[in-house]
Amino acid sequence: MRVTIAHNKTEAEVIQAVDRSIEDVFKGLAVGPIEVVNPQKSWDGSTMTFSLIGKMGFMKAPIRGTVLVSPKDVTIDADLGFLENLITPKMKAELENRTRALLT
Repeated sequence: MRVTIAHNKTEAEVIQAVDRSIEDVFKGLAVGPIEVVNPQKSWDGSTMTFSLIGKMGFMKAPIRGTVLVSPKDVTIDADLGFLENLITPKMKAELENRTRALLT
């Protein structure tokens, strides 16, 4: 799943916001009771690589991806595993809204 959001902040401000909040973007998405565990992230310039585990009941799904911060936008490219099949347009919009909230 790919989400791109425009911003009007400096790259440094956006990198700082993304760094402290990427797990929160995925927490509580309306895909049932998903718990986010084992979040990991690393930066290489303006690209963050992240991974975490989405747990739903006894099922676990690794979630991996990147966040690319450019001077004008942020692109989250995430592999949601089997959870991707559960993502509706409304849930994708919620993910976009959460990302926008990071940038305000």
